[in-house]
Amino acid sequence: MNIFQSRKFSGLCVLSILLVSVTILLLTNDTIDLFPYLSLSYLRRSSLSDVPTFTPTSSPTTVDSPPPPPEPPVSQTPVVDDDEPVDQDLEMDWVKDKTSLKVEWKRCESPDYMPCLDNVKAIKKLKSKRNMEHRERHCPVLAPRCLVPLPKRYKVPLPWPKSRDMIWYDNAPHPKLVDYKKDQNWIRKTGPFFVFPGGGTQFKDGVIHYINYIQKTLPVLEWGKKVRVVLDVGCGVASFGGTLLDKNVITMSFAPKDEHEAQIQFALERGIPATLAVIGTQKLPFPDNAYDVIHCARCRVHWHGYGGRPLLELNRILRPGGFFVWSATPVYQHDEGHRNVWKTMESLTTSMCWKVVARTRFTKVGFVIYQKPDSDSCYGARKNNEPPLCNEEDTKKNSSWYTPLLSCVPKVPVGLSGKWPSQWPGRLADRPVTEQISEESFREDTRLWSETVSDIYLNGLAINWTKIHNVMDMNAGYGGFAAALINKPLWVMNVVPVQGEDTLSMIFDRGLIGIYHEWCESFNTYPRSYDLLHSSFLLTNLSQRCDLVEVVVEIDRIVRPGGYLVVQDTVEMMKKLNPILLSLRWSTNVYKGKFLVGLKSSWRP
Repeated sequence: MNIFQSRKFSGLCVLSILLVSVTILLLTNDTIDLFPYLSLSYLRRSSLSDVPTFTPTSSPTTVDSPPPPPEPPVSQTPVVDDDEPVDQDLEMDWVKDKTSLKVEWKRCESPDYMPCLDNVKAIKKLKSKRNMEHRERHCPVLAPRCLVPLPKRYKVPLPWPKSRDMIWYDNAPHPKLVDYKKDQNWIRKTGPFFVFPGGGTQFKDGVIHYINYIQKTLPVLEWGKKVRVVLDVGCGVASFGGTLLDKNVITMSFAPKDEHEAQIQFALERGIPATLAVIGTQKLPFPDNAYDVIHCARCRVHWHGYGGRPLLELNRILRPGGFFVWSATPVYQHDEGHRNVWKTMESLTTSMCWKVVARTRFTKVGFVIYQKPDSDSCYGARKNNEPPLCNEEDTKKNSSWYTPLLSCVPKVPVGLSGKWPSQWPGRLADRPVTEQISEESFREDTRLWSETVSDIYLNGLAINWTKIHNVMDMNAGYGGFAAALINKPLWVMNVVPVQGEDTLSMIFDRGLIGIYHEWCESFNTYPRSYDLLHSSFLLTNLSQRCDLVEVVVEIDRIVRPGGYLVVQDTVEMMKKLNPILLSLRWSTNVYKGKFLVGLKSSWRP
């Protein structure tokens, strides 16, 4: 009996010690290195249990020696010859080699760090903040190599479309806007969530009613048919753009990083297209004649200031015949200050040949709708040549990157290039009017992307597409990748690198959104903004100009935990890329020797 009790006591001691040891192991941060999804802190973040596991796709079993990888075509058309043999030994040499790059990674200070917008030293040296220079890009000389930490208790974002109405408070824990706009129904804090009721400063009866009233006032707009691509200036929490998605309208919402705190972070967390930008002293990173409609609901931009340059910038990026919807109380206020602003706006818009096509009062909020001319005839009939017409140098292609705002009016494109695109969705398949690409090449590019996305991206890469909503194409070409995904419940930010062929106008003509960027610098977005980044034949050329490690650090900053990177590039580039991703605790896999897929974990140093 004593022996039995002694053994029982010993067993209980061993069990107790084992339980204590396991508990200590789970509480130790180093556990993440071995079991990145099993630490206790991870389990407490219940939603992170949804981070998808990575299932490797098997390589072909019969192979021959392949020819050298083809040179990447200018248009970024995918290289997807399924009959091309793949050298399995070549894959085995490095795909199965899980040796990571030896880097001592350090954490950045802030979970919301944006290198080119948080450069305090550069901002302090500015001589003036009068024209919003301090909200523009000021990139550090040396690109940072720190990794942005997760906010405490970070959770995998809610799925679309639920995310449009509510997000986890812990993912963007910034309550300032709740207090600042508490009487305007922008945003509410409810338990563990931020909730977005669809209200706003100008949306007294809700954003749906507001949008429908604009359509009723000016039926020619035809949301989702004639009007497909919209820019929302000073977007707040982007309820306007989020609601228009239901009408087949895609809206680029933008606002600066300012005292309102986290507007664009809220928008992206909700799953609404958005970027950080300001109309200060430099052009917005968009092409001329891009947007069908530009909207401003009391966006606090002094359109008449700085010699009228902010309004001239809208004129530059607005499509000929396009509309500017200005919803603002100054239009109908009676105090002297507002009357003077309105008089200045009347004078400036008249000199730009904009005409008022609608002007109304709506539940104590007025809006006026202007239309940009679709020909140059009005400019020649002006009594004064102010603002003057631009010369060719002012409006050269791909000139919207670190370029001063215009103080002139660009000429309206003539012929087919100035014609309004077909109604949506027909314009997606219309060959854009440009000398850059023949109709045959355009059709072939569209066909190849359609086949590649259908056969490989959606079915061969072990990507959980049910969790993908925010997508970025880092080297968008003609927009074929985005066009091939058009029927999926997601949106694509098409990025056109400023050193390459300028195809961004073509992308907008197709009814898609995009932006210029230089990938040797940080992108204007909050950390953890995108579910998937796609790179087609970008990194090989890019690595000749900047450090590949720094580019991957930026990719890691942008992608959400559980998100993906998909790379189509040369074998040599993928061999360089793989160990960098592994050093960041990403899981990686290669499909047919041509596509590298990375899955980001929740690991942070």
